[in-house]
Amino acid sequence: MNLLKSISEARHLLRKSEQKVADFVLARPNDVIHMRIVDLATEAQVSEPTVVRFCRALNYDGFQDFKLTLAQGLASNTSFEQFSLDTRDTVLEFKQKIFDSMIGNLMNIKEQLDTATLEAAINALAKASRVEFYGFGASAPVCNDAEHKFHRLKVRAASYSDPHMQTISAVSLDKTDVVVAISQTGRTKDLLHTVTLVRETGATVIALCPSNTPLADLADISIHIDLEEDKDLSALMSSRVLQLVIIDVLAVGVAIKLGPGVIDQLKTIKRSLRSLRQNDKRLPFRRIDELDKDA
Repeated sequence: MNLLKSISEARHLLRKSEQKVADFVLARPNDVIHMRIVDLATEAQVSEPTVVRFCRALNYDGFQDFKLTLAQGLASNTSFEQFSLDTRDTVLEFKQKIFDSMIGNLMNIKEQLDTATLEAAINALAKASRVEFYGFGASAPVCNDAEHKFHRLKVRAASYSDPHMQTISAVSLDKTDVVVAISQTGRTKDLLHTVTLVRETGATVIALCPSNTPLADLADISIHIDLEEDKDLSALMSSRVLQLVIIDVLAVGVAIKLGPGVIDQLKTIKRSLRSLRQNDKRLPFRRIDELDKDA
């Protein structure tokens, strides 16, 4: 939740008495939304004016204003938190954990994404002569998916997950081209090497990675994907999905930017693919052994 995160980040700036209020809110936020100011002051062992000062330190007019924002945040983020696997978990339990964690991360990143940064990335992609996607490991399939999406938009696109191919691609670019570098950590050495080569050509670098990382610092446009790092498995799963969603956002933005002709192109592609699909539901099911006889 953004409010609880703000309280946690601002805690060291508060007075000692206000820190007591912060600690109580962070520990029992669901209880606070049902409390009067006198109740919170009593539970936190501070005075009522201290509670008011705490709220104003967080830029709220008073306790009621603070409590309303807290309640709204809790209502929209119920149980969506990072998970840790337990060998005793049932299928039902870890299914719920994975979905809740994914939804929570999607909601958090949606709020964190900077609109101006997305607009800058979309503008660069729409004007590019060609677009190259670089990524390793779990980010490589995201690059492949991005290449597929941009091909549909009639954008010259390619994806590379091999360091040698990335290097060849990097040194062949010019200032009219764009590279989208995708990384869960923002610290992969081979990726940093190729992005450095790209910068030397004058091509624009867009990064999908955590903030305050070497890759984010190298990029011309950095789209930050910041996840909690204490649950490695959860972060790995969510990072890949978030990268895919952001690629979708960029692709839709480019499609809108390029105009109605792209929409017509997508309709043409859809019609051309119909012949590759089986739509006749009346065809009888045949066992594999029967197909072998025909062969």
